[in-house]
Amino acid sequence: MRKSKPAGAQVATLRRIGSGPLIATGTLILALAATTLAARAETVITSHGISTFGDLALPADFPHLPYVNPNAPKGGEISQWAPGSFDSFNPYAIAGNAAALSSIFYESILSGTADDVSASYCLLCTTMEYPEDRSWVIFNLRQDVTFSDGTPFTAEDVLFSHNLFMEKGIPEYRSVAGGKFESVEVLDPYRIKFTFTPGTPFRDMPAQAGSTTIFSKKHYEENNRDLEASSLEPFLGTGAYVLESFEPGQQVVYKRDEDYWGETHPLNIGQNNFDRIRIEYFGDDNAAMEAFKAGVYTFRNESLPKRWSTDYDFPAVTNGDVVKEVIPSGDIAGGQSIIFNLRRSQFQDARVREAIGLMFNYEWSNKALFYGLFARINSIWENSEMAATGVPTPEEVALLQPLVDEGLLPASILTDEVPMAPVSSEDNALDRKNLRKASALLDEAGWVVGDDGIRRNDKGETLRMEMVHSRTDLLPVMNAYVENLLALGVDASFDIIDDPQLQERASPPNFDFDALPTTVVNGGLEPGGVLKQAWASVAKDNSSRNRMGYADPAVDKLLEVVEGAKSRAELTTVVKALDRVLRSQMILVPRYYKRDNWVAYYNMYEHPATLPPYALGEMAFWWYNPEKAEALKAKGALK
Repeated sequence: MRKSKPAGAQVATLRRIGSGPLIATGTLILALAATTLAARAETVITSHGISTFGDLALPADFPHLPYVNPNAPKGGEISQWAPGSFDSFNPYAIAGNAAALSSIFYESILSGTADDVSASYCLLCTTMEYPEDRSWVIFNLRQDVTFSDGTPFTAEDVLFSHNLFMEKGIPEYRSVAGGKFESVEVLDPYRIKFTFTPGTPFRDMPAQAGSTTIFSKKHYEENNRDLEASSLEPFLGTGAYVLESFEPGQQVVYKRDEDYWGETHPLNIGQNNFDRIRIEYFGDDNAAMEAFKAGVYTFRNESLPKRWSTDYDFPAVTNGDVVKEVIPSGDIAGGQSIIFNLRRSQFQDARVREAIGLMFNYEWSNKALFYGLFARINSIWENSEMAATGVPTPEEVALLQPLVDEGLLPASILTDEVPMAPVSSEDNALDRKNLRKASALLDEAGWVVGDDGIRRNDKGETLRMEMVHSRTDLLPVMNAYVENLLALGVDASFDIIDDPQLQERASPPNFDFDALPTTVVNGGLEPGGVLKQAWASVAKDNSSRNRMGYADPAVDKLLEVVEGAKSRAELTTVVKALDRVLRSQMILVPRYYKRDNWVAYYNMYEHPATLPPYALGEMAFWWYNPEKAEALKAKGALK
């Protein structure tokens, strides 16, 4: 559908009725009043981007992002490792196990930055137009963008991609986003308009519309592709990298597209510096570490504190061929937790969930297993101002009181301190105090210890808790947790399964597990509509982000307020209230997080002196020093 350009489509333009004499007829006065109101509603902002709250930090003519080296050289290769295997290059389908970085081929109309969580800037567009209430947005698309095969990018590709994700995207996205778009219209080959459904919180909608992954309509249709199917052939995108080669389940190599349309775009200056990005797959971390020491791959982001403390004393580190570096991170904690499958009857009692959570001994684990390098998670929004603390503030009470009045929350939520993760003895894996408290909770909930030491309910059912994962590095801490649960009388186990089996069991529609160590969705430092995919009732049984099967009408109402928050202060308050409610329900066993980036890399990579707070960016804005690389190769330090 084609439509003419809306009136007033320029920066802060307001059309007003002239000041001529009024004719004293009611009809004309009403008509003039209606026209004046319509004109005021037509105030349209034209900009190079959009910010959720406040103004954009970068002007329209910014030459490059502030944290990159605009003179970074192009060339060389960076390589990392990935666990398990892969059988697909489609990261947008539930089917298959997508290869690492398999979204690298694609771009969206808008792009964020690593130093400002609120900002989205035009990448595939020159400008965007939207009214003050953000009820619609028009993207004026660049005419120099091409897909990686050289074919042109147009508004038809945007419309096609949007419709494709609405029809065949992952269920949680469709269930949450589907009702927010009233219409999407191609105005001309390089202009497209998204109109949002009245009643939808409009704050994030222009940015959401601009964040859709863009595929080539022509390539998709001519090759009979299917977004819902796994495939070892990527879709066609506009991104800076294309697939060079792969060995299924073993290796992937991406190469920089020498004809990439966006090479000189201000958002890309100083980025996409490596000619090749290689991913090597290994069955476990031990094999991966040995391969790194041998120079099979060249950059390692360490996650294990024991390994970081004890295993980086090999010759290449001591002689300087490998750099070991701690790089601070300003990002929100990853939300690592053990989630309950709330579809299981034994976990529908909060007393059971609380008792099981009491048996996780973080203090002992951090001292005995983690060398004191991890920090405790209490909040789903740990390491941010959005984490709830103490008793509710008056602003939180104002949000929670109506939910109490409706009977959706207990009155205690208004006065109680927010639950904190239990504190255990660091000297003994089993904390007797917490064991006694947990035992009392399970006795009260009707789970009684039998002669065999296992707890059963009045139906004779055992209190079973099977935890599954594919990561062998979790074994020490999870085995200690299982021992504590067995002491409590829980029929607990932690089983290592392969990646495809984990994917199948942990995803819809199966959800075949009792509990799962995983990362819960917190929406980052500026949560919005994505939270519904993880916490809304509508996503209870169809979302890989809501694996626990969580649904609560009080939380549904708070999620609406999250989307509608009009300032950073309002957003912080409602997320604190949301955090308070979720933590009060004992639905997670919070674990721990890593406060810094622990990286080791062969001494041929360099990075800007000051890195942005929200991304390490080793594959984006680091670069390769060919002289250092040749020196390493001459010494035989690299394969």
